[in-house]
Amino acid sequence: MTDPIADLLTRIRNALQAGHEELVCPRSKLKVEIVKILEKEGFVANFEEHKDNKQGTLKIYPRYDQGQNPVMRGIKRISKPSRRFYVGKTDIPRVRNGLGIAILTTASGVMTDADARASGVGGEVICHVW
Repeated sequence: MTDPIADLLTRIRNALQAGHEELVCPRSKLKVEIVKILEKEGFVANFEEHKDNKQGTLKIYPRYDQGQNPVMRGIKRISKPSRRFYVGKTDIPRVRNGLGIAILTTASGVMTDADARASGVGGEVICHVW
Protein backbone atom coordinates (compact mmCIF):
# COMPACT_ATOMS: atom_id res chain seq x y z
CA MET A 1 0.00 0.00 0.00
CA THR A 2 1.54 3.29 -1.06
CA ASP A 3 -0.72 5.67 0.87
CA PRO A 4 -1.98 4.38 4.25
CA ILE A 5 -3.61 7.74 5.13
CA ALA A 6 -5.74 7.62 1.97
CA ASP A 7 -6.68 4.06 2.95
CA LEU A 8 -7.85 5.29 6.39
CA LEU A 9 -9.91 8.10 4.85
CA THR A 10 -11.45 5.73 2.31
CA ARG A 11 -12.37 3.23 5.03
CA ILE A 12 -14.06 6.02 7.01
CA ARG A 13 -15.89 7.29 3.90
CA ASN A 14 -17.09 3.77 3.01
CA ALA A 15 -18.23 3.01 6.58
CA LEU A 16 -20.25 6.23 6.67
CA GLN A 17 -21.93 5.47 3.34
CA ALA A 18 -22.80 1.95 4.48
CA GLY A 19 -24.00 3.14 7.91
CA HIS A 20 -21.59 0.96 9.90
CA GLU A 21 -21.35 1.47 13.65
CA GLU A 22 -17.61 0.74 13.71
CA LEU A 23 -14.66 0.23 11.40
CA VAL A 24 -11.23 -1.33 11.87
CA CYS A 25 -7.98 -0.26 10.22
CA PRO A 26 -4.26 -0.82 10.77
CA ARG A 27 -2.70 1.46 13.40
CA SER A 28 0.09 4.01 13.01
CA LYS A 29 1.08 7.07 15.04
CA LEU A 30 -0.12 9.50 12.35
CA LYS A 31 -3.47 7.72 12.01
CA VAL A 32 -3.98 7.88 15.78
CA GLU A 33 -3.32 11.63 15.74
CA ILE A 34 -5.74 12.16 12.84
CA VAL A 35 -8.48 10.17 14.59
CA LYS A 36 -7.87 12.10 17.85
CA ILE A 37 -8.52 15.34 15.96
CA LEU A 38 -11.66 13.89 14.37
CA GLU A 39 -12.88 12.88 17.83
CA LYS A 40 -12.06 16.28 19.33
CA GLU A 41 -13.92 18.06 16.51
CA GLY A 42 -16.99 15.82 16.90
CA PHE A 43 -16.81 13.84 13.66
CA VAL A 44 -16.01 10.54 15.45
CA ALA A 45 -17.85 9.36 18.55
CA ASN A 46 -14.97 7.28 19.94
CA PHE A 47 -12.00 5.15 18.98
CA GLU A 48 -9.97 2.35 20.55
CA GLU A 49 -6.39 1.25 20.01
CA HIS A 50 -5.81 -2.49 20.04
CA LYS A 51 -2.13 -3.35 20.34
CA ASP A 52 -0.65 -6.69 19.45
CA ASN A 53 2.83 -8.03 18.69
CA LYS A 54 2.73 -6.37 15.26
CA GLN A 55 1.31 -3.05 14.13
CA GLY A 56 -1.97 -3.07 16.04
CA THR A 57 -5.38 -1.89 14.94
CA LEU A 58 -7.67 1.10 15.39
CA LYS A 59 -11.38 0.58 15.98
CA ILE A 60 -13.23 3.78 15.04
CA TYR A 61 -16.86 4.55 15.90
CA PRO A 62 -18.27 7.20 13.51
CA ARG A 63 -20.83 9.69 14.83
CA TYR A 64 -24.37 9.85 13.44
CA ASP A 65 -27.17 12.35 14.14
CA GLN A 66 -30.72 11.57 15.29
CA GLY A 67 -31.85 10.52 11.81
CA GLN A 68 -28.89 8.14 11.43
CA ASN A 69 -27.22 10.52 8.96
CA PRO A 70 -23.44 10.78 9.30
CA VAL A 71 -22.14 13.93 10.99
CA MET A 72 -19.14 13.88 8.65
CA ARG A 73 -20.48 14.91 5.23
CA GLY A 74 -17.20 14.58 3.38
CA ILE A 75 -13.51 13.86 3.76
CA LYS A 76 -10.90 14.46 1.06
CA ARG A 77 -7.17 13.70 0.87
CA ILE A 78 -5.22 16.80 -0.19
CA SER A 79 -1.49 16.03 0.07
CA LYS A 80 -0.63 12.79 -1.69
CA PRO A 81 2.65 10.87 -1.98
CA SER A 82 2.86 11.87 -5.64
CA ARG A 83 2.02 15.53 -4.98
CA ARG A 84 2.74 16.98 -1.55
CA PHE A 85 0.84 20.15 -0.61
CA TYR A 86 2.57 22.50 1.83
CA VAL A 87 1.27 25.86 3.05
CA GLY A 88 2.80 28.70 4.97
CA LYS A 89 1.25 30.16 8.10
CA THR A 90 -0.52 32.88 6.06
CA ASP A 91 -1.85 30.49 3.39
CA ILE A 92 -3.68 27.94 5.56
CA PRO A 93 -6.95 27.10 3.74
CA ARG A 94 -10.44 27.54 5.13
CA VAL A 95 -12.69 24.55 4.42
CA ARG A 96 -16.27 25.39 3.41
CA ASN A 97 -15.92 28.96 4.77
CA GLY A 98 -15.00 27.69 8.22
CA LEU A 99 -17.69 24.99 8.47
CA GLY A 100 -15.11 22.24 7.95
CA ILE A 101 -11.56 21.65 9.11
CA ALA A 102 -8.22 21.06 7.46
CA ILE A 103 -5.83 18.68 9.22
CA LEU A 104 -2.16 19.64 8.95
CA THR A 105 1.13 18.09 9.98
CA THR A 106 3.42 20.78 11.31
CA ALA A 107 6.71 20.96 13.15
CA SER A 108 4.57 21.25 16.33
CA GLY A 109 2.60 18.08 15.55
CA VAL A 110 -0.69 17.22 13.87
CA MET A 111 -3.32 19.95 14.29
CA THR A 112 -6.36 21.59 12.75
CA ASP A 113 -6.22 24.68 10.56
CA ALA A 114 -7.52 26.88 13.40
CA ASP A 115 -4.86 25.59 15.80
CA ALA A 116 -2.14 26.13 13.19
CA ARG A 117 -3.31 29.72 12.59
CA ALA A 118 -3.33 30.37 16.35
CA SER A 119 0.16 28.86 16.73
CA GLY A 120 1.47 30.72 13.68
CA VAL A 121 2.83 27.65 11.91
CA GLY A 122 2.33 26.15 8.46
CA GLY A 123 2.85 22.63 7.22
CA GLU A 124 1.55 19.83 5.04
CA VAL A 125 -2.23 19.74 4.52
CA ILE A 126 -3.26 16.10 5.00
CA CYS A 127 -7.00 16.33 4.40
CA HIS A 128 -10.16 18.42 4.49
CA VAL A 129 -13.16 17.30 6.57
CA TRP A 130 -16.64 18.81 6.52
